[in-house]
Amino acid sequence: MSGTPDDNIRAGRKRRNPYAKECWYVFLRSTIFERLGFIVNKPMKAALLSAFVFPGVGHFFLKKYISGAILAGIAFAGLYFLIAKTVERALKIIEKIQSGEVQLDAATIMELASKQATATEAQLLNIAAAVLIISWLIGIFDAYRVGRAQDKNVGVGGYR
Repeated sequence: MSGTPDDNIRAGRKRRNPYAKECWYVFLRSTIFERLGFIVNKPMKAALLSAFVFPGVGHFFLKKYISGAILAGIAFAGLYFLIAKTVERALKIIEKIQSGEVQLDAATIMELASKQATATEAQLLNIAAAVLIISWLIGIFDAYRVGRAQDKNVGVGGYR
């Protein structure tokens, strides 16, 4: 791009934000892990993103969008089911309070909230929790594995 900024706008050229591409890199470079002295390379950054943000985010960082979307979708499904059942249970307690069936008392509400779920509902909740945990662990280890493979494929001069 040449000329003044006004000439570029008149010519129809878009102004690029020189920092837009680097924002994630700057964020990841200045992580608390580097400040503590840990060596944070590309595979480690991807694993940390998957561990502390959400499963699949490390794959997105590594530009593996399909596997990242699959992992994020599976984890989101498990998380959605857990949250939906929790909200459903809370709404049942609220209905009982509103109908006058249960008094508005903290001890009574705690007793209702800690009441055991039915066998099938408990089994479904356990499966959803297992799906969430397993997808999270797979996301961490696979992001690290894919990052290591990408680092090994980098040739001379940093080009693939």
